[in-house]
Amino acid sequence: MRGSSAGRVVSIYSPALHSPNTASFLVASLLLPPPPSRVSPIKTLCGSDFLMWSGDDETGAEFVLKGGDGVISVSANCAPKAMSQIMKAALDGDKSTVETLNSPLKAMHDKLFVESNPIPVKYAVAKMGYGHGIR
Repeated sequence: MRGSSAGRVVSIYSPALHSPNTASFLVASLLLPPPPSRVSPIKTLCGSDFLMWSGDDETGAEFVLKGGDGVISVSANCAPKAMSQIMKAALDGDKSTVETLNSPLKAMHDKLFVESNPIPVKYAVAKMGYGHGIR
């Protein structure tokens, strides 16, 4: 399989995709943002019982709308209810609700990734009164 972004072509293949011991696969963000268009070809290759998770909050909902199974979310630490509602709507295929709920979070998604994770989310959660701040 091949995906392209900004004129670059990156091969996406792992022998683990064909292993009976591999149950899920995180589509990592080597291409920024990771193209949700990867979901369908990988699902076809690996089967519908193969779980795929995005690691990118900004495109996670679109990834799920295209057939992904969820997102490993940083933003959910700061907005758990909103991210849960977005993922439920995405899993239900409700693009309109996803866009309505995700739009106010776009600035937060961007700001949480200004520095290496987890520094911004630790700061944000500490400002919300949780955790121990940045150590």
